[in-house]
Amino acid sequence: MVFWRNKTNANAQAQEKQDDRMVHRAADPAIEPPVEYDPGLDPELQHELNPTESELIDKMVEIPEGAHETPEGRPLFHGHVRIYDEPEQVTANVGGGWLARLSAGLTKSTVKIGQGLSDLVTKRKIDKAVLQELEDILIEADLGPITAAKIIKSFAATMIDRDADANEIKSRLADEIEKILEPCARPLMIKKLAQGGPFTILVCGVNGVGKTTTIGKLAKIMHDGKHHKVMMAAGDTFRAAAVEQLQIWGQRAHTPVITRDVGADAAALAFEAYDQAKREGYEVLLVDTAGRLHNKSNLMAELEKINRVLKKHGDDVPHEVLLVLDGTTGQNAFAQVETFKDMVNITGLIVTKLDGSAKGGVVVGLADKFGLPIYAVGVGEGAEDLQPFTAKGYARSLLGIA
Repeated sequence: MVFWRNKTNANAQAQEKQDDRMVHRAADPAIEPPVEYDPGLDPELQHELNPTESELIDKMVEIPEGAHETPEGRPLFHGHVRIYDEPEQVTANVGGGWLARLSAGLTKSTVKIGQGLSDLVTKRKIDKAVLQELEDILIEADLGPITAAKIIKSFAATMIDRDADANEIKSRLADEIEKILEPCARPLMIKKLAQGGPFTILVCGVNGVGKTTTIGKLAKIMHDGKHHKVMMAAGDTFRAAAVEQLQIWGQRAHTPVITRDVGADAAALAFEAYDQAKREGYEVLLVDTAGRLHNKSNLMAELEKINRVLKKHGDDVPHEVLLVLDGTTGQNAFAQVETFKDMVNITGLIVTKLDGSAKGGVVVGLADKFGLPIYAVGVGEGAEDLQPFTAKGYARSLLGIA
């Protein structure tokens, strides 16, 4: 498998700050350059092999079929597609596996917490002053004051008046964070519907969080993992680049993409895509939506319309409504969840771009406040960098524990 990186000019970089790379195998169709690229640029230079990927490619191994289940035999995706929801069980002997990528992706957050802990005196007795310092460190890591206070209160119950070094403190804090995350580490289940029709997933979020890329990655995982029959609907009809990007992912995932002209009614497109998916026997329908500002009521009402129109196919449609959050936004993610869940019934979260900032602690705060399933987290640009969320793996990676 070869990874390619799109070159962009200055204007494109301003519009798309963190464009995701596409997975491009030799057998796949060539990628046409997006319309926003400089037409004067040599097309052969549009896709350039990232030389730093070669070392990673050499280390990649094929995960055996049996590893697609947890020790209890529990899959992430019900039916044929299974994503590892206990990656540490799968990649323990694989250099550069998912846990290694997760730890690397959370490096900025880990360093921020680690620097704070290193300022504590080694073997210092844990008293109220130390507890206050620890709480401040967690708040600065974007866990939020309420969640940080909750963790420190539970931590103090067993650690107060004890001597402990930084490693022991990290381990105990990781245990407390894991307790908060565990109820939210639930698998995304793709169910076979008794009444027929595709299992429909509506994906929403504000501008620039990576919705379209996330949908493409999910489609590839579902199709390539164990051959679910997947269709995508390009519901971001306001941005030609988003439609084109989803079509590129459709080629990678060998998945059809339903599109309409720029500016077309997104709700009508979603309704018709469901009809077509049902008629042609597709198992999963992934519906993209336009990036919208969570504080713009007219744009939010449009999303509500898409949700309402899909329900004409059944009260339980869409079966999942996923909110994609950009991990670099920190505490602003709370406002986004609040607003979107008031408009549509958010059933789960996907947090992307956690490798881009030191705000990885926000995931803990989101889990504590909302209790919504966190189905996956992203710490990179490749399809393999979107993986199921696990409480233990995330807690330990956040605290820098191998």
